[in-house]
Amino acid sequence: MTTRTTRPGPGHTSGPTTEEPPDPRDAQAEKHRLTTLTGLAALSLDAMASVAYGPEAIVLVLAAAGGHGLGFTLPVTLAIAALLAVLVASYRQVIAAFPDGGGSYAVAKRHLGPRTSLVAAASLVLDYVLNVAVAVTAGVAALTSAFPGLYGDRLLICLAVLVVITGVNLRGIVDSARAFIVPTAVFVASILILIAVGLFRDAPVSTAAAAGHASALADDATTVGALLLLKAFASGCSALTGVEAIANAVPSFRAPRARRAQRAEVALGAVLGVMLIGLSVLISRFHLQPVEGVTVLAQLADASLGHNWAFYVVQFATMILLALSANTSFGGLPVLLKLLARDNYLPHVFALKADRQVHRYGVLTLAGISAALLVFSGGDTNTLVPLFAIGVFIGFTIAQVGMVIHWRGVPGSLGKTLLNGLGALLTGVSAIVVTATKFHDGAWLIVVALPLLVLAFQAVHRAYARIGERLGLGRVPDCPTHARSLVVVPVSGISRLTSEALTAAISLGDEVRAVTVCHFDPEDRAQTEALTRDWALWNPGVDLVHIPSERRTIGRPVAAYVRDVAAMEPGTRVTVLIPEAEPGRAWQRILQNQRGAVVAHAVRRDTDAVICRLRFRLT
Repeated sequence: MTTRTTRPGPGHTSGPTTEEPPDPRDAQAEKHRLTTLTGLAALSLDAMASVAYGPEAIVLVLAAAGGHGLGFTLPVTLAIAALLAVLVASYRQVIAAFPDGGGSYAVAKRHLGPRTSLVAAASLVLDYVLNVAVAVTAGVAALTSAFPGLYGDRLLICLAVLVVITGVNLRGIVDSARAFIVPTAVFVASILILIAVGLFRDAPVSTAAAAGHASALADDATTVGALLLLKAFASGCSALTGVEAIANAVPSFRAPRARRAQRAEVALGAVLGVMLIGLSVLISRFHLQPVEGVTVLAQLADASLGHNWAFYVVQFATMILLALSANTSFGGLPVLLKLLARDNYLPHVFALKADRQVHRYGVLTLAGISAALLVFSGGDTNTLVPLFAIGVFIGFTIAQVGMVIHWRGVPGSLGKTLLNGLGALLTGVSAIVVTATKFHDGAWLIVVALPLLVLAFQAVHRAYARIGERLGLGRVPDCPTHARSLVVVPVSGISRLTSEALTAAISLGDEVRAVTVCHFDPEDRAQTEALTRDWALWNPGVDLVHIPSERRTIGRPVAAYVRDVAAMEPGTRVTVLIPEAEPGRAWQRILQNQRGAVVAHAVRRDTDAVICRLRFRLT
């Protein structure tokens, strides 16, 4: 048995005390958290899958300068790999400094102020949502390229894939990680084998995959300008999306959380860097050029492995991982929404956890917004791509600037400060270039949506501040005192439900009054007379008050009566106890007349009375 020494408090003496045994509930919760391996599978799919379009984005830009421009593919990729190393090192520091997660939001909140932190949060929210839509549409596009007959149904397929990913994540992040380990491993292994084989194979003159397709290569240029290289660098930086996801979701890891998350971040950077550089080397070695209708990755697979079963394995693995890379958002965004809710910038429901450590409302909200984007785009990737990656660069830049301030005054931190400063400069330039080059292609929507989202966060925060002020949160309230209590029970007949309601009311208040609304038409008048006669015969010891009403309404007359009582009897606490029968089966609820809901709504809207809805379960 282990012991520990505690600091003596008032009335206590110091000495060894026995540690309490670990709570079995904590051990159960840990089972639903991530290890380094499962964290890599759950939170790195976005970054891993980016090798399918990152190198191609570079090639497509440099192709404008012809073959001479394509010669800069490897230098541009090396610059991106250097930025990747900077980001991984920086986010490793972010994980250690902010083990509660949140990434750039947490960094900005501490060092750059609340407004900048909201900009970072909004940019990450937009990026995560767009990542889901882009990932799903890109994966389905790969599927419809292999099977053209499915092209007309691509929207339905996109929605079906989204439903599957959402369902897996509702079972818990660990279950989703385990489900995606095999596809991730197959994809990474196939890319690494492709690179290894390609390095020792003679460069082919042409590839079967590109045969019959028109080249997108422009005429050779004599020089390649800095603007073109900068644009190619910014486009290729789309391969860096998802690098921040692990830092955002540190609380999802098992203890020691920060150490496991750091290992996952380094592993992600190493694997992603090797794949990007390796593919770029092969592009230069095989002198590949972009062609319409065939991806650069498909050409590389054909050139390295041949047009055989291995080629189709790479394509199929790419298709699967692109579709599943949406899981990165499902792992990172709910944690970010939880932090925003904790800070009163989002409804508190986003901070709630279901079983298996699932932020259910965050998962469902992400799925709903992504589904709307898929419907808006019609399942077309090209409609969404111009909006993609802008948010993540803004988040990168804010995180780097925040870390520069974080190291200020810390002895021996000059190297770390220079590293973060360089990263902030590079990602900031990339954010400006990407936004400028894609502005007319739809990026203006992000420019508009970002401040609107920040304003929404601030509106929620102001609402919670007003609520807190009214509730006196943070202040010591007055001691509770006894006040005369009156319980009003609306009734329309005599039954066991009425008896249960009056019994509960008598237990709650000093005085109980049963009220019934009386209308003036002959049928209702006869019912009222019958109720009055039966009430006198029953004699429950509670007065029955008749509330006349010219209109055939129930809620407003009861609310008016409660309002009059409160005015005539100041200092009396009025409670309206509404008896309701609860059917044993869900479908039987459609048989109810909903009178209780009508009365509750009217009383809540027009009075300050306490509302108590008594549920009498029917078995």
